[in-house]
Amino acid sequence: MKKPLLIIFVLLGTGMFAQEHFSGISTSRRTGIINATVNPAELTNLKHEYEVNVLNLSVNASNNKITFGDILKGDNLDDLLFAGTKNVNVNANIEILGPAFAFKMDKWAFAITTAAKAKINVVDVNSQLGRALTTETAATSLLTGYLTANQNQRAAATTWGELGFSAARDIFENDEHKISAGITFKLLFPGSYTNIAIDKFDGNIDFDASGDVYITDAQANVNLAYSGSLADGFTDAKNYTDFFSGGLHGFSTDIGVNYRWKDSNSDSDEDYKINAGLSFQNMGKMTFKDENNVSNNYSLNIPDGQRLSLTQFDGVDNLKDIEQVLLQSGYVTLNQSNKNFKVNLPATMALYADVKVYNNFYVTGFLQQKLDNEDQNDQMGAQNLFTVTPRYSGEKFEVFVPFSSNEVSGFTTGIGFRVGGFYIGSGSILTAAIKDTNQADAYLGYRFGF
Repeated sequence: MKKPLLIIFVLLGTGMFAQEHFSGISTSRRTGIINATVNPAELTNLKHEYEVNVLNLSVNASNNKITFGDILKGDNLDDLLFAGTKNVNVNANIEILGPAFAFKMDKWAFAITTAAKAKINVVDVNSQLGRALTTETAATSLLTGYLTANQNQRAAATTWGELGFSAARDIFENDEHKISAGITFKLLFPGSYTNIAIDKFDGNIDFDASGDVYITDAQANVNLAYSGSLADGFTDAKNYTDFFSGGLHGFSTDIGVNYRWKDSNSDSDEDYKINAGLSFQNMGKMTFKDENNVSNNYSLNIPDGQRLSLTQFDGVDNLKDIEQVLLQSGYVTLNQSNKNFKVNLPATMALYADVKVYNNFYVTGFLQQKLDNEDQNDQMGAQNLFTVTPRYSGEKFEVFVPFSSNEVSGFTTGIGFRVGGFYIGSGSILTAAIKDTNQADAYLGYRFGF
């Protein structure tokens, strides 16, 4: 039987799909609340005086080991994930933008938004250690050997809700140019959290005649943290839908500036030659204060000649049980324990420009750069990416083809459509149709203005 301990490493990385959220539509010429999630300064460019967001859903994941074809087959996914010598990285997200309302007046614009989010990050997990934790028997000598992994190997999952209040203002405008600035204040409602991390692992992985895999002569720093429904199990998908249960215990900010070079040859004030922006997102943190909260740091020390059998983790599907196995082994020493703990949001910088090529044809360049080190135990992860999106953007109809490259899964391309206020798309479906890829994605939504 496969060991459920490592299911958290593959659960959403192999069952959820995508990359950049709302790739292509978030920089659409039909400016709406979706654009303001990238840069709040875009609110002054709203197409309509009033904008209502009904519902937008984006599911987003990428990894550096498992391909789209592997996911469709569905066999031996954990074996494939830990094959070879490359460290495993997975970035998986769900983003639901709920009911929202925005309006503009004179030089000002304002918005109230709601969102529910779930994120899983697997960061630099050593493939040799992963194979030892997931292989049924030690039938291959490839499992064995002395392993030194100085990086902090971690798998973390977080769910939370957001209530945002945005304001933007034109700070300069003439017949050709306009500059605006905006800010969003977000109230954060932590839902659930889990983190398992092994830092500075140094030890020997071996197996005996019965096929029992074990670790000996080993040292490491271990963090086990959990809160909310994820404390009760990380293999049950419904535990990842706990968004607002923790109450108001956090705050974050988005800020941005926008520049628009107007198209003087057009009769519409909305037309432009260039629309560009710079923003900083998710600058903040939230505190988890659930009744079953815990964040414990341990020192692991297994002397030479003694061993920790990994078969003890068979059937374990939550961090509480993992912690009990480790404590009963006698090989861990508690260094620090916190009842409440803070988790940092995945802060990023976004830089983009949408350039008019001819008539209704545009090309957008979009760059995202993460601002934090995701190997820290209190840090949610993000990924660096760059996207170029050619588009045809008419009044009622829009089609766009994003070409993206991100640090986890590499190059992908997809396609998206907008008809009025409805849109649907994918950032990688064309790549998946042409060749195997390490990701796939989908998003859709509806909004209207008046």
